[in-house]
Amino acid sequence: GRAHLRSIMRSFSLLQEAIVSYIPTLIGQLTHKLLLVSRNPSKPHFNHYLFESLCLSIRITCKANTTTVGSFEEALFPVFTEILQNDVQEFVPYVFQVMSLLLEIHTSSIPNSYMALFPHLLQPVLWERTGNIPPLVRLLQAYLEKGGATIASSAADKIPGLLGVFQKLIASKANDHQGFYLMNSIIEHMPTESIVQYRKQIFILLFQRLQSSKTTKFIKSFMVFINLYGVKYGAIALQEIFDSIQPKMFGMVLEKIVIPEVQKVSGPVEKKICAVGITKILTECPAMIDTEYTKLWTPLLQALIGLFELPEDDSIPDDEHFIDIEDTPGYQTAFSQLAFAGKKEHDPIGDVVSNPKILLAQSLHKLSTACPGRVPSMLSTSLNAEALQYLQGYLQAASVQLVCA
Repeated sequence: GRAHLRSIMRSFSLLQEAIVSYIPTLIGQLTHKLLLVSRNPSKPHFNHYLFESLCLSIRITCKANTTTVGSFEEALFPVFTEILQNDVQEFVPYVFQVMSLLLEIHTSSIPNSYMALFPHLLQPVLWERTGNIPPLVRLLQAYLEKGGATIASSAADKIPGLLGVFQKLIASKANDHQGFYLMNSIIEHMPTESIVQYRKQIFILLFQRLQSSKTTKFIKSFMVFINLYGVKYGAIALQEIFDSIQPKMFGMVLEKIVIPEVQKVSGPVEKKICAVGITKILTECPAMIDTEYTKLWTPLLQALIGLFELPEDDSIPDDEHFIDIEDTPGYQTAFSQLAFAGKKEHDPIGDVVSNPKILLAQSLHKLSTACPGRVPSMLSTSLNAEALQYLQGYLQAASVQLVCA
């Protein structure tokens, strides 16, 4: 039973490379066991360890040789299909986690076996259960990362379904961050032309949510999203999409959300995305230099330097402490996270920018060359002394100067 399985798991963990040659036999036995218990899932702890053992054997084997991922899929997919078709609720979140782990290991394009399952993952009934949401979002992210182009070319009719999932998630205070995880992957991995027709609708949905309930959690995610959008499509595209929804909307977003709230963004990757995005807005968006938006240029730069240098603002308004338990009707299976299915943190910007402070200095230098005299005069009028000192430090570290005239 459970103790026996737990000891198998420990042995797996300790023996790692030594058991690679025995894995095919073990997979056969684990798969057989999985098929049996899926027909009568009465022992939750046993089931949990069974899936942990699967994840661990996948990790060990595929680390030694990534091509072995295929033999796991061959053995597991028939069982997974049966579990999903029979809707074995206790097992479904586990299946999604194991599938994510397998798909993330693939180095080339997405296999057909996954694409065949793709439409089923968008079925509204799956998204009704809270316990499915985190593992399903992660699985869709893996689909987008490995198969964004394939989805665009062979499953374009499913893109509205994908956006429907996003719409459902961001409407919920408890799950809105999951909606942003999904949307950020869509922005990062889908070919531009495949989502161009939906972009305005996406922003309108976000505005409706901002108007109906503006929580700190939502604002933090929203800020990462708009900056990722600016990094991916450019600052002009970001400004234009805002202003196409409503004139002067871009300035309102900067003034009411980005400038006062950017200090709340947490996490190194999230901060990096915001820093690179804001740098682009400051230095690659003509509207910031010669329209009514210019008055926001220095406050935005000041906010960015604050993001670099000031401690994070982790205060949460009193009425937001219990958000996670809202909108979950009745009892639902909690999400059972598998330790051995863990996912590495992903940085969409990667090595292209290793130091955002240096990027800011280089970008300001480039801007000052394009319009001599403008940047120093904007700085001298309203940037506070401490921020100016930090900025001098970045310019020195980048070995650049601002062109004065």
